[in-house]
Amino acid sequence: MFAIIETGGKQYKVKPGDVIEVELLPVADGDAIELERVLLVADGDEVKVGTPVVAGARVKATAIKEVKGRKEIIFMYRPKKRIRQKTGHRQKYTQLRVDEIIL
Repeated sequence: MFAIIETGGKQYKVKPGDVIEVELLPVADGDAIELERVLLVADGDEVKVGTPVVAGARVKATAIKEVKGRKEIIFMYRPKKRIRQKTGHRQKYTQLRVDEIIL
């Protein structure tokens, strides 16, 4: 059994027991969370596709911790002006463990 969910403007294929990193959510470590934007649920030969979401479907997950992604380097350069600026950015993510998929 697997599901396609949407959170943070991105789509993820999940099944029970998976650990995924999603855009930062306002939850504490260890909190239970329900994701209600379920776009597709497949269980063996039975497939339910939402228009745009599957009615009554939810994914229960547990927030594990907040993590940082890899560092992205931003380099700004202006020719003939002697301006060079190098900065970095690390995006924050929330790690979720998928507990169950409810139809």
